Amino acid sequence: MDGKEKFQSMFIAPMHTAEHLLNATMVKTFGCPRSRNAHIERKKSKCDYILSSCPTAEQIQSIENKVNEVISLNLPVTIEFMTHEQAKDIVDLSKLPADASETLRIIRIGDYDACACIGSHVSNTAEVGTFKIISYDYDEERQTLRLRFKLIEKK
Repeated sequence: MDGKEKFQSMFIAPMHTAEHLLNATMVKTFGCPRSRNAHIERKKSKCDYILSSCPTAEQIQSIENKVNEVISLNLPVTIEFMTHEQAKDIVDLSKLPADASETLRIIRIGDYDACACIGSHVSNTAEVGTFKIISYDYDEERQTLRLRFKLIEKK
């Protein structure tokens, strides 16, 4: 493992795994697609979701609570490789680039989420820490909710 891979593994992997859990929670809660615009960083990250209306403060808190509930289940994070044909009924392939290889890397977080992804992830949700939504705003014209979040490391 080179220096960049080690950095990503240590710092980006928990945040990237949290993004998967957030995406799955948003899909399950609101029936919206996974984030179409995500910016994942070590200290804080953001994801945009297409929603017809702004969630209430209680719904935002419920999202945070659900992500933390799933984290606390200590779910395994596993990698599988499969063809587009095998993956089409398991994951949303609409975000794949046109030049994606025929073999996809599927990340599964227990039975909670499955997604085609090339990023770094932890091996168990116990490694993620505590998920915290730090702010959000809703653009009515674009019907887009932006969630900003961070992870609080376990002591």
